[in-house]
Amino acid sequence: MWVVKLGGSLTGDPLLPQWLALLAQLGGGRVTVVCGGGRFADEVRHAQGVWQFDDVAAHNMAVLAMAQTAYMAQSMNPQLQLASSEDEIRRVLHAGHTAVWLPMEWTRTQADAMANWDVTADSMAVHLARQLNAERLVVVKSCEIDGSATLARLCQAGVLDRRFASIADGAAFPISIVHKSALDSVRSLLLGERVA
Repeated sequence: MWVVKLGGSLTGDPLLPQWLALLAQLGGGRVTVVCGGGRFADEVRHAQGVWQFDDVAAHNMAVLAMAQTAYMAQSMNPQLQLASSEDEIRRVLHAGHTAVWLPMEWTRTQADAMANWDVTADSMAVHLARQLNAERLVVVKSCEIDGSATLARLCQAGVLDRRFASIADGAAFPISIVHKSALDSVRSLLLGERVA
């Protein structure tokens, strides 16, 4: 089973339908999609800057931003199936579909180490991949990716969130950080034609 995190920046990108089609067609029964919050999350950042509300509220609003993107993705490609828990994800996959995660379990009632902007959908995807005992995590980004850079370097460069490398440390699955143009490469990976 794979987890594929689609960067929120794809919400306004013409490649988004192609990514959704690829994951729906080749990911049935084995792929769970994590959607970044994109422009919806950007609005949360902006509003917090204006009104200075606390990080717990901002975190919960950002989780809802991810959910909005998930609903959008599923509506754009109805072959995808929404799932909000590990059990629901497994049921969707067992039925031969591709799951799209609704991360509502990540809302918080009080502050903790995860309820801040150091942790975004990137790190949440790592947590989900661990929870599901995934075989691979693929993170799709719109920015250029230095293929030789470590996860720590990618965090420092702002490609990944600040906590990603530490949360991913010791993961039992390979992690691929790919550019949004890598549709053919990910297709080959899903078909088992190459190993990244």
